[in-house]
Amino acid sequence: MEIKKKDIRALTKEQLREFFEKNGDKAFRGNQVYEWLWQKGAHKFEDMTNVSKETRQMLENNFVINHIKVDQMQRSSDGTIKNAVRLHDDLIVESVLIPTKTRTTACVSSQVGCSLDCKFCATARLKRMRNLNPDEIYDQVVAIDNESRLYHNRPLSNIVFMGMGEPLMNYNNVIKAIDKITSPEGLGMSPKRIVVSTSGVPKMIKKMADDDVKFKLAVSLHSAIDEVRTSIMPFNATFPLNDLREALQYWYAKTKNRITYEYVVWDGINDKRKDVDALVEFCKFAPSKVNIIEYNPIDDGEFQQAQSKAIDMYVEVLESNHITVTVRRSRGKDIDAACGQLANKS
Repeated sequence: MEIKKKDIRALTKEQLREFFEKNGDKAFRGNQVYEWLWQKGAHKFEDMTNVSKETRQMLENNFVINHIKVDQMQRSSDGTIKNAVRLHDDLIVESVLIPTKTRTTACVSSQVGCSLDCKFCATARLKRMRNLNPDEIYDQVVAIDNESRLYHNRPLSNIVFMGMGEPLMNYNNVIKAIDKITSPEGLGMSPKRIVVSTSGVPKMIKKMADDDVKFKLAVSLHSAIDEVRTSIMPFNATFPLNDLREALQYWYAKTKNRITYEYVVWDGINDKRKDVDALVEFCKFAPSKVNIIEYNPIDDGEFQQAQSKAIDMYVEVLESNHITVTVRRSRGKDIDAACGQLANKS
């Protein structure tokens, strides 16, 4: 019977050092292999050129490196790149490179499918198959960093966890991936350049605050009226706005970090003055910023982008209440890479 080999990247550096000691080698060999796995991104043991052939064979006998594979890369007319990423078990997730004049941002996935049920999001229509492992999240970032250097002549500058899945429903693996991304032994990126976006899981927002995380938080809000929010994001019935507000107050008290709200305005759903007033009231407890996002239709049309006058009303009322607001235009729409469109259609 064939023995199933362990993914070597599930081991810590200390565990690798122990493995080599137990197998009659020097502990520092674990440091070398760890560097190959994370900093140098080795896909195969034979790539590890400063490790002896015998040692590489021993690794081959005991472990695998479950690297992702970019199955298909699509390039948009605006420079956006969408990757269909094949995992070791043949499941697919998508990640996106979003370029601007001053930065390149990786939008990465944290789950295959999604745990939540937002009606306006294509990903939510996919069954959640499983959580991504830390190395699978890390590999998406490495792939996009390589593409940023190749196509935009600069390294990746920012990361947003706004791809497929709810990051806080895969909290431990997301945190481990961010630890690797920000470590000098990994990619050495600043946590201040990373945003984790959640639809709002109060218990986990509090846990992030207790864990003293250094990355930024964004909340996919879309309505500050419970009935409206529940109609478009049914899980809001379980995690209502009062619970979310309390968790965000806790977050701000602990971290002193401004909260970003992601907000789409839809025609006939949340485009009235009462919707804006409720949002203003919700924002008051802590310094915040509202990103109004252009909606990207996913099908037949229960959800339609609001009229420009509704967007203008939001901007005017928010600004008059001294709340920072930006209107974000979507990128990559021609390749279904825009916000809410990731659904493995490529």
